[in-house]
Parts: sequence; structure tokens; C-alpha cells
Amino acid sequence: MSVLQQSRINVMTPWLGADEVAAVTAVIESGWVAQGPKVAEFESAFAQAMQTTEAVAVSNCTTALHLALVVAGIGPGDDVVVPSFSFIATSNAPTYVGARPVFADVDAQTGNVTAETVSAALTPETRAVIVVDQGGIPVDLDAVRAVCEPLGIVVIEDAACGAGSTYKGRPVGAGAELAAWSFHPRKILTTGEGGMLTTSNPKWAARARALREHAMSISAADRHASLVSPPEEYAEIGYNFRMTDLQAAVGIVQLSKLPEVVGRRRVNAARYRREIEDIRGLRLVDDPEWGTSNFQSLWVEVDASYPLDREQLLVALADAGISARRGIMAAHRHAPYRHLASEGTLPVTERLTDRTLILPLFHTLTTADQDRVIAVLRNPGG
Repeated sequence: MSVLQQSRINVMTPWLGADEVAAVTAVIESGWVAQGPKVAEFESAFAQAMQTTEAVAVSNCTTALHLALVVAGIGPGDDVVVPSFSFIATSNAPTYVGARPVFADVDAQTGNVTAETVSAALTPETRAVIVVDQGGIPVDLDAVRAVCEPLGIVVIEDAACGAGSTYKGRPVGAGAELAAWSFHPRKILTTGEGGMLTTSNPKWAARARALREHAMSISAADRHASLVSPPEEYAEIGYNFRMTDLQAAVGIVQLSKLPEVVGRRRVNAARYRREIEDIRGLRLVDDPEWGTSNFQSLWVEVDASYPLDREQLLVALADAGISARRGIMAAHRHAPYRHLASEGTLPVTERLTDRTLILPLFHTLTTADQDRVIAVLRNPGG
């Protein structure tokens, strides 16, 4: 069968259907589509599901990271330790508040920063550390906090990929002072675009809620509900980081599906592992000892003993109608941040960036489709 006759296998497909359509339709029929009651409902449901006290819905994960740094008091002259091995938004957020990103290397097995790599990157000006649950693999948060908190350094968890992953028996982010979440279509829980900031600090949450809406003293929804709206005041410069009720309605449905989606992804990930663990030169990412992954990005490392390098394997998969992706980027190799870390200073980051690729994995991936992927991995020459 030619590639043209084969169905394409995507690296990720969101699970959206009739329930999401009905939820959005109900919001449209209500006459209120901007940030309002559905956003509040989604915030409450998300906080409960993630076992945290406060959840603030925002426009995307990048704005959640931005707000996390603002409410934590990070600004010009401060250093923020981040992994280079992450989407560039993790590095951009400190830059937005005038701080300097300082790159930490990552662990070769998990792709996450560790207490040791963070310790090596700390400077006298470090005021915050952003840790990432990369690809859904839970970071060892407690170990990093044990290093940082005695020094007065706040630890922010970038849980963009983390919904449905666990850390020491609880949802990732549950033990974080601040955590940021993404609902992009590449994520397991999606609202199209959108994000969430969670925190155990009610003062930080209250300030974040105001800041996301231009720092108004009264929300747009409350003004609309009042026949005679009180005059609003603006205590500081805020932002337009709002989520809409349309997005929140989708998010509520998606949240109800999360356990089923993660369960299915873990079954598929386990099958990949059984079928390819004996292939020399391939190493599939796995759960760490302290938690379980949702396998939002199921990455495999391709080393020199495999017949093809990473780029050649991507081509072989594409020739079979399979859309894999290069592994996580290294932010320090890109123009805005090259001056902060030279080539060779983050060896594990560079190795994983150069050698890993992301395999197709989603809720509706069939056994037959998975067999097609496995067949290429076993016999990349065709």
C-alpha cells in the first residue's frame, strides 16, 4: 500500500466530540460568552481535581507563568533558574517581567531538572526557579523545594504538560506554591487555547484574578450583572489574560474525561514499551520512581547503535504516513538566549534535543496504527 493510500497517523489528536459541542452551544444560547460563570465553574472543578485551593483561568500557560512571576514579586535584577530543555515560553516568562533566565541542565532519564542541576545554576540574584513536568513526566518537586526554600527562592511548577500525571500519589502541581497549566490542542486536556494558574496562596490568587482583567476592581461579569454598575478602579497596570466561557465550557467536559484519557494513553505507552524495549539503540521514556506520567509526549531516544539517526528515523516514519516530531527544543540554542549559555554547557539538554523524537500517542490510537509505528521502528529500512 502506498503512502497516499494509507491513513495518516498524527502525533496527537484531541478527543473532542458531541459533549463539547453541546456545552459550547449552551453557552452561546445563554447570551454570555466572555469570562463569566462557566470560567468560575471550571476554576472550581479544576482546583478540586488537582487538589489545590485556588485556580485562576487565563488565556494560555504563558500568561499563567507570567502572572506567577508577577504575584511572587519577581522583576528586574532578579535571576530565574529554568530548564533550557522546554518550550521557549518557560524562558520567555522571566524575560517579560525584566528578570534573567539562568539555564539548568536536566536528568537524562526524565528530561527534568533535579535538585542537583538547580543547585549548580543558582546565583546570588536567584529569586525563583521554574521546574517543568516535561512531556508529562513528574518533576521531583520536593527535592527542588528543599534546596530553594531555605534560601527564600520560590519554586514555580510549569505543569503545561502535566494534567493527569501524579507525584507521590497526588496530582502534579498539588504541592506547588504556584503552578501553570496549558490547555493547548497538543495537551491532553484542551480548550483550544487557554491556561490555568493554581496556588495555595489566596492573596496571590486574588491579585492574579484582578491582573488578568486589567486590574479592575470589579469584574466585567459583575458589572454586567448589575443594573447600575459601580465605578471601577485600577490599582495597578494589569493585563488582558482572560479566558472565555466558551473555552471554559469545553474545559469542564474535557476535565471529566481526563482519567479515561490518561488511562488509555498509559495502556498504549506500555504496549509501545513491550514491543520496542528489545530494539537496540532505542530508549523510551518511563515513569520515575516518585510518580506516574500521563505521557503527554511519549519520547524515545535514538542513540548511535540504532541503524538510523533521529532525523533519518523521522523521514522513515513520514514515508510510512506517520507524523512523529522532534523532541523538546533547547531554548539556549535560539537567538533570544544564545548569549546566556554557549554550546556544550548543557550537555544532557543538547543530547536529548538532538536524539529524541515524539511518537504518536492519543486516546483513539488503534492497535493497527500502533503496529504500523512499531513496524517502522523495528525495520526502519522498509
